[in-house]
Amino acid sequence: MALHLGRLSAGRAWRAARGGCGELRAWSGRCASGRFCRPPGTASPGHSRGLGHGPSAKGGPWLGTGLAATLAGLTGLAAATFGHVRRAEMVPKSSGTRGSSQGRPEAEDSGGEDELARRCRCFMAPPVTDLRELRKRPGDMKTKMELMILETQAQVCQALAQVDGVADFSVDRWERKEGGGGISCVLQDGRVFEKAGVSISVIHGNLSEEAAKQMKSRGKLVKTKDGKTPFCAMGVSSVIHPKNPHAPTMHFNYRYFEIEEADGNKQWWFGGGCDLTPTYLNHEDAVHFHRTLKEACDQHGSDLYPKFKKWCDDYFFIAHRGERRGIGGIFFDDLDSPSQEDVFRFVQSCAQAVVPSYIPLVKKHCDDSFTPQEKLWQQLRRGRYVEFNLVYDRGTKFGLFTPGSRIESILMSLPLTARWEYMHSPSANSKEAEILEVLRHPKDWVH
Repeated sequence: MALHLGRLSAGRAWRAARGGCGELRAWSGRCASGRFCRPPGTASPGHSRGLGHGPSAKGGPWLGTGLAATLAGLTGLAAATFGHVRRAEMVPKSSGTRGSSQGRPEAEDSGGEDELARRCRCFMAPPVTDLRELRKRPGDMKTKMELMILETQAQVCQALAQVDGVADFSVDRWERKEGGGGISCVLQDGRVFEKAGVSISVIHGNLSEEAAKQMKSRGKLVKTKDGKTPFCAMGVSSVIHPKNPHAPTMHFNYRYFEIEEADGNKQWWFGGGCDLTPTYLNHEDAVHFHRTLKEACDQHGSDLYPKFKKWCDDYFFIAHRGERRGIGGIFFDDLDSPSQEDVFRFVQSCAQAVVPSYIPLVKKHCDDSFTPQEKLWQQLRRGRYVEFNLVYDRGTKFGLFTPGSRIESILMSLPLTARWEYMHSPSANSKEAEILEVLRHPKDWVH
């Protein structure tokens, strides 16, 4: 995949504002009065939730309205495309029907502004894809996924800005000369957050020869025409580093990849995950985080959480340290069954679980008192975070070694500050030793 990224538009910042959408507004002056944005990719109230399941997990689909390391700038997408060697599977559910409205264009209101335009008013910036193109293919998965990641980005930025209360998000649009682009939103040096990035990318073009070879090595047979294979890839990614050592770092990304073969057939798959990296172990926090993710997974199959929880523990492993990056969460890749719509609904549920799984933990601990020793331990643990991202994360490595890729977005996941001390070892039976034990021996937090 040639990831030569083009120009970056002028950056700008926005601050929390109350509006009809209940969102932080970035590019529109006003939203429809009294209207709230729906969760990512959802249909109007009353539509089927898919897979025959009932209401969403406790706490509602969104905090406030009911949310790889570096997808921003394509690294998470690279991981989705080339990085992971295992394939995720979902078992189809037997019951349930889908609403008849799935895939229909949104109806225009009497004022002439259609539903798509109203939804877009709540985004951090206009969609990467032109609205006219999105309107032409309302039921296409590329349209549904792009709208979902834009809404996820806006919802997460809103939640983070409301918690911080002081800092602005910088909103940068970037373009890729081969096709597509992205929107990077970064908050730095806030009251609560040292650094928080939430970015999306929507790109398309032709697979490079190297990319095609890597796909074949993962068992994906692609029929090319004249050596070219059209593809599109999109996703949302976030890494959040709070200042307080008692408030955990969190990462998530969810992505979609599609290729069109020479005979016109398409291959597609989803990937993603969400994981927590605390400086100090808080058992109640760990249970809350994992239980929220489990509830999201359980809506689509009781076997999914344990499978993807183990995958997460295995992936975020710092081999040279013999420890995990954090206390895990869920992780999956190459997910392409039982159907495209089923997997999309699953990914949507996972994205909707991010805010309720994480924001309560930040609110709980952002004003905790801490000692210089605890701050030092946080800096050392951030050093481990950096080590994993630069040494092991396949998406980051792919991006760094790709000519022309956008380095600023690739390294968005790194904290502003970190520390490395020679031969540092915590005292036995200390709180620092307690978290290390869990990082070396993952626990089951929900059974």
